[in-house]
Amino acid sequence: MIDNDAQLAYGIFWALYAVSFVVFFYMISRLFRMLPVYGLRTLLQAALVVLLLTPVESAEVSGWWVPAWLYGGYELILGDAEASGRAIMNLGIASLIMILVWLLDLVRYRLVKR
Repeated sequence: MIDNDAQLAYGIFWALYAVSFVVFFYMISRLFRMLPVYGLRTLLQAALVVLLLTPVESAEVSGWWVPAWLYGGYELILGDAEASGRAIMNLGIASLIMILVWLLDLVRYRLVKR
């Protein structure tokens, strides 16, 4: 059982992570505006979202979700291939979903542009 202090720390972590992501995404999006092709800009933004926001459930504590890049990298360094594989699988599934969303956005952009 996880105590209240750990739950509070978990909530604070996700709140800070979300705020940090929004600031980082805004700054990088401003940088991506220099790219002339809409599809490339949105592809890079989609890759950033997938990389930084894809979660994986912790094997240590049930019900706790951790950023997949952080969990997978940490477990890969420690040598736990199964846990790292779960994180990579989550990243792969999120990538496939985001590619579908990106393609639909390109279709929407093309139809609106006409």
